[in-house]
Amino acid sequence: MPPTPAPSAPTDPDPDFAPTSDPTPDSPSPVSLVTGATRGIGREVSRQLATLGHTVVLTGRSLEAAEYVAGEVAEETGRAVRALRLDVTDEGSIAAATAQVARHYGRLDVLVNNAGIHYDTWQRAVTADLAIVREAAETNLYGPWRMAIAFAPLLRASAHPRLVNVSSEAGSLAGMGGGTPAYAASKAGLNALTRMLADELRADGVLVNAVCPGWVATDMGGPGGRPVAEGAASVVYAATLPDDGPTGGFFRDGRPLPW
Repeated sequence: MPPTPAPSAPTDPDPDFAPTSDPTPDSPSPVSLVTGATRGIGREVSRQLATLGHTVVLTGRSLEAAEYVAGEVAEETGRAVRALRLDVTDEGSIAAATAQVARHYGRLDVLVNNAGIHYDTWQRAVTADLAIVREAAETNLYGPWRMAIAFAPLLRASAHPRLVNVSSEAGSLAGMGGGTPAYAASKAGLNALTRMLADELRADGVLVNAVCPGWVATDMGGPGGRPVAEGAASVVYAATLPDDGPTGGFFRDGRPLPW
């Protein structure tokens, strides 16, 4: 009689959600999801939230990149960090991510809309390539909008929900000029979205704010900016506000900015 074959390893039902040690759905540990988190401000926001005791869902368009960075952050902080493939321009990807977070945690306590593209310093408004403007809007404005729509039910299921849109003072109408038109226009739209979401979600206890991390030395910001940790701290401030904290605001380093 031939030997009995060894049982095969179970198939991961969530191929885009890397397995890790997770809290139970009723765990007091806050569950935070950060978009565009494989580098720069998103990575540092994930690290700081994990240090504060959050269970972080670290997302990126590549699962492999997200897994690698999640492993680094978990090692640095000693906290559970879960990698998730998520493309904010793809409604199917967002729907899959929402279903996975719902199945694993049953709620979302913090949503940080950080993914962003096209700091187009080479363009001016009157000569702008509108294809680049549209592409920027898909990620910088419609991406956070899609995320808010998809994750609103999971935020409402949280006892202390926070939604943070990582914006920029480039999107402030108070000082806007003709430069970086794709980036500035998309961030101005994101600021407007922040006000609308704050108004609609106020009754559910969701604090919704926009944050400008300032000029930060990242791949997008380039050399010469302030340390990434300082810019990320602005975002973490809004992600960890007390229940009586502000909503519908625009902040940097915890201080209001003009719209």
